[in-house]
Amino acid sequence: MVSITIDGKPVQVEKGSTILAAAQQLDIKIPTLCYHPLLEPYAACRICNVEVTAGIESKLMTACNTQVQEGMEVQTASEAALTARRINLQLLMARAPAAEVVWQMAAEIGIEETPFIMEKPDQKCILCGLCVRACESIVGTAAIGFAHRGIDREVTTPYQIQSDVCITCGACAYFCPTGAITMEDIKGRTVIHQEMTLGPPKAIYIPFMQAVPNVPVINTEACIHFKTGNCGICQQVCEPDAIDYEQEDEYEEIEVGTIVLATGFQTFDPARVAQYGYGRLPNVITSLEFERLSNASGPTGGDIQLEDGTKPGRIGIIHCVGSRDKNTNAYCSKVCCMYSLKIAHLAMEKTGAEVYNFYIDMRTPGKGYEEFYDRLLEEGNHFIRGRVAEVTDWAMIPEEEGKLVIRAEDTLVGMVRRIPVDMVILAVGLEPVHDAEEVRRLFNISCGAEGWFLERHPKLAPVSTFTDGVFLAGVCQGPKDIPDSVAQSGAAAAEALALADRGYVELEPNTAFVLEDDCSGCKTCIALCPFSAISFDGDKEVAVMNEALCKGCGVCVAACPSGSIQQHLFTDEQIYAEIEGVLSYV
Repeated sequence: MVSITIDGKPVQVEKGSTILAAAQQLDIKIPTLCYHPLLEPYAACRICNVEVTAGIESKLMTACNTQVQEGMEVQTASEAALTARRINLQLLMARAPAAEVVWQMAAEIGIEETPFIMEKPDQKCILCGLCVRACESIVGTAAIGFAHRGIDREVTTPYQIQSDVCITCGACAYFCPTGAITMEDIKGRTVIHQEMTLGPPKAIYIPFMQAVPNVPVINTEACIHFKTGNCGICQQVCEPDAIDYEQEDEYEEIEVGTIVLATGFQTFDPARVAQYGYGRLPNVITSLEFERLSNASGPTGGDIQLEDGTKPGRIGIIHCVGSRDKNTNAYCSKVCCMYSLKIAHLAMEKTGAEVYNFYIDMRTPGKGYEEFYDRLLEEGNHFIRGRVAEVTDWAMIPEEEGKLVIRAEDTLVGMVRRIPVDMVILAVGLEPVHDAEEVRRLFNISCGAEGWFLERHPKLAPVSTFTDGVFLAGVCQGPKDIPDSVAQSGAAAAEALALADRGYVELEPNTAFVLEDDCSGCKTCIALCPFSAISFDGDKEVAVMNEALCKGCGVCVAACPSGSIQQHLFTDEQIYAEIEGVLSYV
């Protein structure tokens, strides 16, 4: 340890520490612009000048890169240090007149103007070199550097042309202390609704605030380390050492007795309804994107904005996009009406905008739902009954110029209406997940015509499937809201626990069996069995029935060309006996 004194206060710090680090330990603030704890100190701005006394000699030194020595006495606010700091700030004010942070720092020590000439009023760069060092030492690409000398010195790309090695990671913009480097959308958008970000995607993030487990994940496509092999800052600053770049996805086989399928749903892709302009027209967003936009932890902090950063004055909400439409999905998604009403309420509350709802008919069957609908009517929301024909930016009158125009039939008044709005929200429906068919095959269960998993019986066994031990929970069985999903999940969990607690499985009494002596080994039954209960014995060249899997459907019995498969309770002798019994009364 090294003992030094800063502003008369003694302190002990580790050998090799800088004066700046020692001052931070005493909560003494030393201003600096070009220092960042993740980069090697460079002392380019020289704002951190302090007066150091070692022995009988005193001199000015930069605190960010000067290591402490035993017995050193440091004065952070001596007259010599403050004079040097004032002169350096005045030089930076002349060099970068548009750098607000420099002027704020100068104002803190009583400087309001600079005696030096300000040749470039819009200049923000103070040539601290943080961006250059970050690009070289962290990103490892060296896409930018210093060019020219003297007053013409600047930060630029090699030969001042677009650099091919730049990976647009945004590290230079992140480290720049004056805002001289910014990341901007090439189309000039402030908010990108489809991407829901205000800049480059973050390489490490928590998927969403309610994620389980609630831990960060690394996007390997955006991470600098996976692109260049450099960086690794997150690993350096992570105190629990929880980040390991060598980890890979692992697949484990776990033997279980029961399985609850809760594969969820995916939202309808509104790009399939081209007339609504999603992906083609600006400010046409989905309900899920609006949820992200209005969330306090979202990219705008919950502020509802158009792509140019302004607030919408008129908002149109189109219900039943991808639902109740024979061209897409004929079924009702069940949740769209209520979440559209919630969006209408939020939009009006946060923006004061005029909100128009375009609906086919309003379905509010839940507890308190109808009252909420009445509340929105009283709040002044507009409800137009009729399916929207199209959303266009083609203006027919001056009031429609620069607006999105919703053209829809109003069935209550019997006319076609054109409503100009600033933002269109598409209330998209629910669909089975894209790999539902693969999951169905994997667990040998059934699907309905729409792709939702099919329960064994809608009233007597609503969470069971035709495969023993496999139960359904949530929207994978069909559209439902959160209360219904929670209730069904509880029922599925209870069924699974009951089966595990019982300790045995009841088999069907009418299973099929094979008469080996009569089996020709044609394998016709194997392909027909919907429960995969029949296998083939290669040694005996006969079919083998697994009665634990057989459900007694009788398909194999009817299809067997040699009559070698019989079914309990329905053997030939039993059927003949039943026929004889019936005929005995004739």
